[in-house]
Amino acid sequence: MKNVSPAINGPNVLLRKPVESDVIDYLNVETSRELIHMYGGNTKKISPKTIEKAQKFIQKIRENELEWCVEYEGRMVGQARLTVNNSDNRARYAVGLFDPNVWGKGLGTEITQMVLQYAFEELGLHRVDLRVLEYNKRAIKCYEKCGFIQEGFEREGALIEGIYETDVLMGILDREYKALKHSFVEMRLLT
Repeated sequence: MKNVSPAINGPNVLLRKPVESDVIDYLNVETSRELIHMYGGNTKKISPKTIEKAQKFIQKIRENELEWCVEYEGRMVGQARLTVNNSDNRARYAVGLFDPNVWGKGLGTEITQMVLQYAFEELGLHRVDLRVLEYNKRAIKCYEKCGFIQEGFEREGALIEGIYETDVLMGILDREYKALKHSFVEMRLLT
C-alpha cells in the first residue's frame, strides 16, 4: 500500500504538496552558503538558480509519496520528507528550510514534531531516524528537543570541501514519542 502525504496544518506552518507558485517562491530566495554547508555541499561551486532547476526541485517533491512543501506566511520556505521502509516499520526523516529569513523562529521544531506525529500516529511506525552533520549544531539541538537520541557516529564519512566530516546518527522510537507527545505542537490533517 502506498502512503501519500496529506496536508498537515500546524500553528505556524502548513505541510502540503507543491503548487505552481512554489517554483517562484524557491527562485526568489538567494542560495545561502550556510545552507549549502549544512547540507554538506560545496560552497565554492554554488551555481545560480534557474527556472529549470526550480521546476525540477519542485517536481521531485511532487513525485515523492511522503514529501511536503513547507508553507510559512503564505509562501514555500522549505521541504520535509519521510522515506519509509515498510518491512522494518521505520522511516528516515529529512527537513530543510532554504530561506535563511525563517531560521531561528522554531519552524524546524514545529515541522519535525508534526512529521513525527504523522509518522507514529497515522502511519504506525516503530522508529524514525536521521543523519546530520556533526557541525550542524542548530539542527542537532532541534532534533534533540523533538525527542531524537544520538545513537552513534559515522566518523569522517563525508568529504566536504576537502575535509572529512562526521555524521551523527539519531533516532526516536514510538514509545519515546508517546512519552513526549503531550509537549508537541497540535496539528490537523487536512483532506
